[in-house]
Amino acid sequence: MDFYYPNFTNDMWRVFGLVFFGDAQRLVDAGRKTYRLAEIKALLNEKGIGLYDTACAVRRLQDNAADKFLEVVTPTDIGALLARMPHCRAIATTGQKATETLCAHFGVEAPKVGGYVAFMLHGEEFRLYRMPSTSRAYPLALAKKAEAYGRMMREVMER
Repeated sequence: MDFYYPNFTNDMWRVFGLVFFGDAQRLVDAGRKTYRLAEIKALLNEKGIGLYDTACAVRRLQDNAADKFLEVVTPTDIGALLARMPHCRAIATTGQKATETLCAHFGVEAPKVGGYVAFMLHGEEFRLYRMPSTSRAYPLALAKKAEAYGRMMREVMER
C-alpha cells in the first residue's frame, strides 16, 4: 500500500476502524493482507484528518523501523505546513522520534502518552498530542489504543 501505515501488522487502521465504526476490521482487507485505501482516504477527508511525516529525510542506522535507529536529517517545516491549513489546531504524533522532533521544533516539553501540551503558533493555540504507537511492539492492547485515539479525536473535533 503506497500510503501511511502500510505494514499489515501495524494497527493504525484497525484503531481508526474501532474509533469511527466500532469495528477493528472495517478498513482491513484480510484476504489481501492490506487495508482498504479508498475507504481510508474517504474517511480521512470526511473527518478533516491530515497525515504527514515529521521529517523529509531520515537515515536508518540499522535495518529496521525502530525510532531509536532513525536519524532525522531534514525535519519537515511543520510551521509552514500548518500555515497552509488555517483550521488545524492539533497535531498528533505516534512515535517517540516524531514527538521529539516536534517538541524541539516548537520548544515544548513532550506530553505524556495519551496527553497533549499546548503551544502558540501564528498567534493561535495548538495542541500537540502524543498518542500510543500503533506498532504491535508497543505493549498496549488494541482496545486501549483505540480508547486513547477516540478520546483525542473527540477532544479535537469538539474544539
